[in-house]
Amino acid sequence: MSTDRKIVLFDLFGVIARHQRPGAQEKMAARCHAPTAAFTTAYWACRPPYDAGQQSAPEYWTAVLRSLSLSLSLSLSLSLSLSLSLDADTIEELRLADIDSWSRVDDRMVAYVQSLRDVAEVALLSNIPSDHADAFLIAQPWLRNLNHVAFSGKIKVAKPAPAAFHHCVVAMRAAPTDFLFVDDREENVSAAQAAGMNGHLFTDHDELAAVIDTWLPARRPTGK
Repeated sequence: MSTDRKIVLFDLFGVIARHQRPGAQEKMAARCHAPTAAFTTAYWACRPPYDAGQQSAPEYWTAVLRSLSLSLSLSLSLSLSLSLSLDADTIEELRLADIDSWSRVDDRMVAYVQSLRDVAEVALLSNIPSDHADAFLIAQPWLRNLNHVAFSGKIKVAKPAPAAFHHCVVAMRAAPTDFLFVDDREENVSAAQAAGMNGHLFTDHDELAAVIDTWLPARRPTGK
């Protein structure tokens, strides 16, 4: 049952923030002395527990490097004594490079999201590791002005798990139908709709603005 509130719940990356910086994985792969394709496979295969706050950054990067070492050893018929270092300095270097690679925002979308605060409640639900979230909040302090911010690494669950959407409903003391969830991934929009929310698959600013204008109640013109 709706409480007649209007809450626009945004994804972060691919909507308000840019996707990973081009060339970032190639640079991290080079730091590991590994082929980019093999690095990318290990990077994403090990990512879900890190995004969901079930692993620390050192645990994640240790898992990536071990997975990469094993895959290269098997493919090259070598021992595990490849030049993939597990030392703390290497892991910290990779961690910081990773955070930087996800640090860009779309300034037009940032301005639009902030402008919506005048006509609706605005919240965020993003799949992002806890240490990335901390860095993002420091770099983008406007996020603290939103009605609610839910980072997967902080709430310990990632989209498209139903619990991620349920967290926002409970935290905002709202009904699922009060929400319009905006994401650039179809599986996440479908999961939000299955949880009872309205959903919009993001493609660009102008289309989104038109959808939100239609979804929000008509505002009466002010006059004397």
